[in-house]
Amino acid sequence: MIGRPWAVTWSSKKQDTVALSSTEAEYVASGAAGRQAVWLRKLLADLGSVQENATILWCDNKSAISMTKNPAYHARTKHIEVQHHFIRELISSGKVELQFCDTNDQNADLFTMSLPHAKHQLFMERIGVRDI
Repeated sequence: MIGRPWAVTWSSKKQDTVALSSTEAEYVASGAAGRQAVWLRKLLADLGSVQENATILWCDNKSAISMTKNPAYHARTKHIEVQHHFIRELISSGKVELQFCDTNDQNADLFTMSLPHAKHQLFMERIGVRDI
């Protein structure tokens, strides 16, 4: 979660369940980010800064975004544990909005993937890491 210009909270961890596709992995990760968004919205409200608009979460998987907007069960989603569908509730309530982010603009990949040197350097510059 970014509160311009600093990171307020962040997390990188192994998912508890085995994802059968990258779409499912992104969907589960979106749910985890949604839980962080709820916590941060509550914290801001407790500090007297109520957030009226939806918290925007960025996702680089269009299929995962589609899954959050379609509550119907399908063969592709029926095996996903119920707790991971919390993101759908957050989106339908207007607390969270999931928007597409091109994979080349996903700065968080710096913390979660092995990147080619040039891309690693680019993402380091984007988040403000400098040599001292």
